[in-house]
Amino acid sequence: MTAKALLHRWPTSALKAELIRGVLVFSGAFDERDVITAERTYPGRRVLLNADASIEVHPAGVGRPTSLIEK
Repeated sequence: MTAKALLHRWPTSALKAELIRGVLVFSGAFDERDVITAERTYPGRRVLLNADASIEVHPAGVGRPTSLIEK
């Protein structure tokens, strides 16, 4: 683990974490590698990478979740 990794990878690089309507939202500049880490961290939950590069962790369910920023 390097200082650069701590400043640029989820969850330590999250600028802000919020709970919105039961969905965890991590603001930052993330990519698919961070989605994989979040899926391992929250097994059974549905993780979504938004167009603005934030990560949403939705409750368990069927199908792909709808982004909160698209609603």
